Amino acid sequence: MKLRRWIATGAVAMATLATLNIAPATAGRPYDPSNQSLRNLAMRHGLHVGTAVDLAALNDTTDPRYREIAGSEFSSVTAENAMKWESLEPTRGTYNWGPADELMAFARQHHQRVRGHVLVWHNQLPAWLTSGVADGSISTTELRQILRDHITAVVTRYKGKIWQWDVVNEAVSDPWDTPSTLHYKGFWAEHLGPGYIADAFRWARAADPKALLFYNDYNIEAFGSGNPADDKTQFVYEMARELRAKGVPIDGIGSQGHLGTQYGNFNTFQVSAALKKFAGLGLATAFTEVDVRSQLTEAVQAGDSAEINPRLQASAANFSVLMRACLSSPHCLSFTLWGFDDKHSWVPGWFDDPPEGLATVYDENYQPKLAYHELKADLIYSGPPFVLPRVPHHPRR
Repeated sequence: MKLRRWIATGAVAMATLATLNIAPATAGRPYDPSNQSLRNLAMRHGLHVGTAVDLAALNDTTDPRYREIAGSEFSSVTAENAMKWESLEPTRGTYNWGPADELMAFARQHHQRVRGHVLVWHNQLPAWLTSGVADGSISTTELRQILRDHITAVVTRYKGKIWQWDVVNEAVSDPWDTPSTLHYKGFWAEHLGPGYIADAFRWARAADPKALLFYNDYNIEAFGSGNPADDKTQFVYEMARELRAKGVPIDGIGSQGHLGTQYGNFNTFQVSAALKKFAGLGLATAFTEVDVRSQLTEAVQAGDSAEINPRLQASAANFSVLMRACLSSPHCLSFTLWGFDDKHSWVPGWFDDPPEGLATVYDENYQPKLAYHELKADLIYSGPPFVLPRVPHHPRR
């Protein structure tokens, strides 16, 4: 290696240590990167590691450890529920901004960026909206205006304060739905047709020219058959390509990353290939809701280590696949966990037949699991030439 290469490498190392507020290692005080937070370790890659935040847990004074970890380990936060429509506008025309504002204040206090979740989704809609459509008191024309007004109100309130918005969420069906051919699904497609997707992005852009606007979905970590009729990732890719061709201001694709150890999941190269293909459209990417659940067999619930340990190892491997794939693409801007501890995970309350859990990187007592340590290792031991600096993305006009 030439002298100037050595000098450049040393300068980068010193700059990284300075950024992390760490003194250089000495013989008497060796530098141990494993003592650093996920947040700090991701800094040298320009990557933001985030978490979804449960506002009730954040404000639970009997459990300060949750708030401490949320503020120290992560450089971005997402409201788990506080920015969903039923939470924001439970009564028509009356917005409850309090919990969402609390999250914004928490993020400012801890120098974190915010992912806004979510503007348009067919779930967790207020009852006044769905019942009004069902009984005919809200017409199609009025529904479209209501959607526009909602997007405008929410995005305008947080204008300049939200880094990434999940503008449209889970608009595409699954191969096991009826019909099995992939299609646009849910309340909005049924009542407004698929054109609502482009409208939503345009309305969001009009309200905030500086936020990055994402389409967000699950089961799009890697390509399958390549046929948009049964390959959800391909369907979303074709959708994004069409939106881009029409000048719709879509900036990124969010892959949720909800995985399970009981499935045959993808390897790093397959996931990396998908990120690269979306980047080829000029789009940013992000992993937005990462967790890896396991089936809670009777032996697992009884504490049998022979049943628990393989699940923890498989979980760590799956977290690591997504992180390494993200590091491989300089257009992958953030890696967000959908909650960081098993005590507050959504998984046991949703997957109960059979019961599932063990989905996060901390256990119920806030002890870090193997998955947490493997994510750290990925961040520590990754670097040039295969991990390159993040490529900045700017909102589309």
